[in-house]
Amino acid sequence: MTVPAQFQPKPDVPAWRLLLTLGLGGALAGFVLVFVYQLTLPVIERNKAERLAAAVQEVLKAPDHYDTLYVFDGALTKTLPPGGDPKKLETLYLGYTVDGAPIGFAIASAQAGFQDQVRLIFGYDHAAGTLLGMKVLESKETPGLGDKIEKSEPFVSQFDGVQAPLKGVKAREGTGDPHEVDMITGATISSRTVIRIINDALDRVGPMLDAYRASPAPAAGAEAGR
Repeated sequence: MTVPAQFQPKPDVPAWRLLLTLGLGGALAGFVLVFVYQLTLPVIERNKAERLAAAVQEVLKAPDHYDTLYVFDGALTKTLPPGGDPKKLETLYLGYTVDGAPIGFAIASAQAGFQDQVRLIFGYDHAAGTLLGMKVLESKETPGLGDKIEKSEPFVSQFDGVQAPLKGVKAREGTGDPHEVDMITGATISSRTVIRIINDALDRVGPMLDAYRASPAPAAGAEAGR
């Protein structure tokens, strides 16, 4: 009696063939991912640089130009020694008016928030000890609550003119202290994260700012950002 074709057992596929197929598929997928990443990386890096430049302009109130400063060996420097890799160093930005008077420093920093890392940049008038502004660069805080640290104009606007170090207070419970920042109701963790990032950054780089401001002025015609 002939067994119908649909009921005939299929021959076993050798294990080596399965492994070869999986290996080739994985290698091809990896190659495609690397190729796409390398292809799009310059565009990503350019867009990131443009966003950062726009943020520096915003928190420093549209400076005429600014210097890029690197944190190297515990100090700020505009010119790295041979072998220094600027991509691996923390950077600050010192803005100037059209006549060359310093406006303040733009300082970027990040810490863990309620959901993930919060990265921001803020402008700081070192001579007056006051902030010039704050802008969140990256955040994955809870939509509708924590994300108000970047979307709430009343919260963000408080960082223009507030005195450092900052002190977070509950909304409508402030005393008029120039150090106070009203936290967002329902998002106090995210609000405190912003305040902590700024205070910790100033504690860390404050001595460097003192030393840099006390150093001789750079020579005229030094390269500066726009």
